[in-house]
Amino acid sequence: MSETMRAVAYRRSLPVDDPESLVDVELPVPVAHGHDLLVRVHAVSVNPVDTKVRRGGDPAAGLRVLGFDASGVVEAVGPDVTRFAVGDEVYYAGSIGRSGSDAELHLVDERIAGPKPATLTHAEAAALPLTTITAWESLFEKLRVTAASTGTLLVVGAAGGVGSMVIQLARRLTGLTVIATASRPESREWALRMGAHHVVGHRDGLADAVLAVVPDGVDLVFTSFSEKAPISEYERLTAPFGQIVAIDDPETLDVVPLKGKSISWHWELMFTKPLRLPEDDGQHRLLGEVARLVDAGELRSTVTEELSPIGAEALRKAHALVESGAVTGKVVVSGGFA
Repeated sequence: MSETMRAVAYRRSLPVDDPESLVDVELPVPVAHGHDLLVRVHAVSVNPVDTKVRRGGDPAAGLRVLGFDASGVVEAVGPDVTRFAVGDEVYYAGSIGRSGSDAELHLVDERIAGPKPATLTHAEAAALPLTTITAWESLFEKLRVTAASTGTLLVVGAAGGVGSMVIQLARRLTGLTVIATASRPESREWALRMGAHHVVGHRDGLADAVLAVVPDGVDLVFTSFSEKAPISEYERLTAPFGQIVAIDDPETLDVVPLKGKSISWHWELMFTKPLRLPEDDGQHRLLGEVARLVDAGELRSTVTEELSPIGAEALRKAHALVESGAVTGKVVVSGGFA
């Protein structure tokens, strides 16, 4: 194995149309320790968190490799690894606390990696981990829904990567009636393809649109856009004792208006377990179950844009697409490094 590898990094926080916003670099090949897998990356996907980190300031170390979602093949393992072996195909979302997956070879803890769905290509698999983990933890750990759950679930931001998976998981694994929000015809069609029972517009008032379908208010809400509508709108559209889970990053948020109806507010961050509970293998087990569901035809990949090969040029294009806010599903960069 060579002592160096190719990767894509950023040195300064720059607009994505600047050629220096993401650059090709050569770095030492990392060494697997402990529970590490050294993965040869075949495909990555770009999430809003990638663009937020890149735009959030210059990296403290002078250079940072981004990328979280990846699909690839295990090339080496650390001495404590028990779940995988060299040659295994894996997919994962990684950790925001480590160097990213936009590299030929990438280290990931086996406890947050899963066996790649056998029926998917690496590109199709790379679209899934971060959004699926976020959706799964939101539904089954924060809102605590089960296969027996009924009632109504509102998905705000339904055409995005996480919203797409929330719809699929709720529709396939629960008895919930799923109401999705979409602002464009293509977003509406996508939400219906994912399995939403109803799709409502939200540009003329989120609460009015939802209450036209569910006059007594919805039981559960998932939102990627808690800042896009005032909390008073969420209070109006949610039934008493309802629950809301949010994944975005509002600068400030006053949830006091929810108290009158005893509405619970939850936060979901899929990086909490890798950062705070590194010995927890829940994401490994989750991704294994999702792979089983995909291979059984119950869940589908959400890739809608595929660029190649992996490199600074393609990743700049992928970041630009994600930053546009007009993408349905996920943007993937595949084919390995040219």
